[in-house]
Amino acid sequence: MSVLQEVDLFTPGVVEDDPLGEVRARLDSRGPEALDEGEILALLLNHRMRPWIDACALADGLIERFGGLGRVLGARPADLARVAGAHAAQELGLLHALLLAGLERPLRSRPVLASWDAVQIYLRARLAAAPREGFHVLFLDKKNRLIAEERMGEGTVDHAPVYPRELVRRALELSASALVLAHNHPSGDPAPSSADVEMTKQVVAAAKALGIAVHDHLVVAGDQVASLRQLGLM
Repeated sequence: MSVLQEVDLFTPGVVEDDPLGEVRARLDSRGPEALDEGEILALLLNHRMRPWIDACALADGLIERFGGLGRVLGARPADLARVAGAHAAQELGLLHALLLAGLERPLRSRPVLASWDAVQIYLRARLAAAPREGFHVLFLDKKNRLIAEERMGEGTVDHAPVYPRELVRRALELSASALVLAHNHPSGDPAPSSADVEMTKQVVAAAKALGIAVHDHLVVAGDQVASLRQLGLM
């Protein structure tokens, strides 16, 4: 039986007065670096849990179930609610939004091409946990700073429809001078498919006709990111 199956969110049980007491003591004496990610998550969720819930067991179970803290934060609210309840799912959604806002800010203040590691970290946080393929675009200004990041298509576990003319139309609306394309592979394999390569060529051609550059197309698969430009596929 998994940890999550052992955690009952609705039936009272026998729980220590403060099961997080030792964790809080370590936090107070040694700071957050003394805690693992499950303990940090437990502390953050504890105030939204019913008093008889073992927050540590729930946090560890969430990380095991979704495959890491990043995927917990990025999971769909409905999926989280089925496991941890609506209030905890809402809390995790807020944490994810805060994380994305913090990661996005540097991309708006300096050229994306000089912050490529930051771009990949942002996209992993944005896309790694998505259960279906989603196609996203970073719209950039003349100085290659982020204007907007938008989802332009969502589909099944292995396909997201993309319409190059709609994408270019949106770029013109935003006065974008360049684009970075990105989508996720829920399968966990970052290798671009032949369909990915062909779609990229269509977008590049449509954008080039209007003087809009396409810097790269990134494929996010869990903690891995593949670049079509680095692979020589665009």
